[in-house]
Amino acid sequence: MSEPKFDVAGIGNAIVDVISEGTDEFLTANKVEKGAMTLIDEDRATELYGVMGSAIEVSGGSCGNTIAGLAALGGTAAYIGKVRDDQLGQVFTHDIRALGVDFTTAPATDGPATARCLIVVTPDAQRSMSTYLGAAGGLTPDDVPEDLIKASAITYMEGYLWDPPGAKEAFLKAAGIAHSAGRLVSLTLSDSFCVDRFRTEFRELAKDEVDILFANEDEIMSLYEVDTFDAALQSVRKDCKFAALTRSEAGSVIVADGEVHVVDAEPVSQVLDTTGAGDLYAAGFLFGLSKGADPVTCGRLGSIAAAEAISHYGARPQADLKALVKDKGLAV
Repeated sequence: MSEPKFDVAGIGNAIVDVISEGTDEFLTANKVEKGAMTLIDEDRATELYGVMGSAIEVSGGSCGNTIAGLAALGGTAAYIGKVRDDQLGQVFTHDIRALGVDFTTAPATDGPATARCLIVVTPDAQRSMSTYLGAAGGLTPDDVPEDLIKASAITYMEGYLWDPPGAKEAFLKAAGIAHSAGRLVSLTLSDSFCVDRFRTEFRELAKDEVDILFANEDEIMSLYEVDTFDAALQSVRKDCKFAALTRSEAGSVIVADGEVHVVDAEPVSQVLDTTGAGDLYAAGFLFGLSKGADPVTCGRLGSIAAAEAISHYGARPQADLKALVKDKGLAV
């Protein structure tokens, strides 16, 4: 098997994040489900955008955030995602290429506009997301280059892709190509509400297609329909070679070839916004794994990246992740 050109190829919804501070009262008044990701149509996106306060607008999307974090750590990355040939599509394309990420997916020339995620961050640092998928939902198997997947050590995909049928087919095509080339396939469950919609299919994926599973505590318990984290942990041990399960301030638990490792969370002076915490954890973990690091080191890298993400508004790294890792004494 040839040496991979890319450490990770990500496949996800290419979305521009619109991040605004708000209150629980704002969420209630505007019927926004707290702490969840809710899919909305274009009319609802326009309505909600109109009542949100001043906002930060930045290229995002769960997988896009992970790929950005991995590139910031010094990894080689590619990204597959669909935008429209409009202003937001140009912003997304410029941003991700500026990070050194290979992004060559052809933009749509007609149909829905580029996707956007309207994120309201409450004082408790919870983020409530209303997502208009727009052009991102138009991803198809034709957008997945076989040569790129074969050239990537790990193909990483987000559970949100399971909503649009074409994107689901693209997901399965990529997994098949990766495994036929002897590469690894990774999935993040994305959201407990997403798990509720596709629980049976996600269980099958975890067992049959996924080598590295990412989930938070709520998501993994929902996947296996159990009331305790320990019960979920025992179930996932049977299904996945690797599973990285995040537990907020309690750190993370990593399953690697049946063995369980507990990794502490990195200290943060103030949590401002949990947007992207799981995405950046995945970035650190995948970076370490692609470089041959042991499971605990992978978890520590994930924790460092996640801690940086929650210390400011927005999901993309603002500090020098390479320097943070070096300061912690980690050599990868």
